[in-house]
Amino acid sequence: QVQLVESGGGLVQAGGSLRLSCAASGRTFSSYAMAWFRQARGKEREYVAAISRSSGSTYYADSVKGRFTISRDNAKNTVYLQMNSLKPEDTAVYYCAAEITVWDRVPRRNEYDDWGQGTQVTVSS
Repeated sequence: QVQLVESGGGLVQAGGSLRLSCAASGRTFSSYAMAWFRQARGKEREYVAAISRSSGSTYYADSVKGRFTISRDNAKNTVYLQMNSLKPEDTAVYYCAAEITVWDRVPRRNEYDDWGQGTQVTVSS
């Protein structure tokens, strides 16, 4: 199991940028695929982006392709989500998630076992 702590959320105007960080505990971070999910009020949780354990594969939801970039630094046990050209519809609580994998792959959305507490992102119009 890995402990996850998100940071970097906040209030930003439409068109602006934010970078979310997720710090993981433990010495086996490089064994985990990492992901970002988000949940807007009254909506289902959305699988936003994911990155495999060695960064060989990534996934992006259609809603964020070309605007968001996921990356990781295994030496720092941290995964990032760079969010550019933010829109009001990006407003949500953003959650970091982890799933241990044997291969360098991106898990399906329902495979993730470890979750952070979430960080609020609010985009004003």
